[in-house]
Amino acid sequence: VQLQASGGGLVQAGGSLSLSCAASGRTFGRYVGWFRQAPGKEREFVGTTPWSGGNTYYADSVKGRVAISRDRAKNTVNLQLSNLKPEDTAVYYCATGNAILSTIREPRAYTSWGQGTLVTVSS
Repeated sequence: VQLQASGGGLVQAGGSLSLSCAASGRTFGRYVGWFRQAPGKEREFVGTTPWSGGNTYYADSVKGRVAISRDRAKNTVNLQLSNLKPEDTAVYYCATGNAILSTIREPRAYTSWGQGTLVTVSS
């Protein structure tokens, strides 16, 4: 499956942004996750959702400010970011794979990755 992330851009602190992850070739795997990587830092888990439905999980650092939604008609998974802070600046990646619940927060559990989309939050 090929993933295409889009929607990044420049936003002021306190603003909102919506990212989208589209799948082509095949449908998503069991979980569709969002990760981010800031310059000089390791890739960080943001949130993940099971494509077929069920609980969505978020990192504590973003809980209450992000929401993941599934659009099966468009074969996309969206990440809504709100109340953005400068520390949210990063390249955001979507990924999918047949992860098991105990590993869903780990990048290694995802086998297909999008190219990333840059989110820059100015203070």
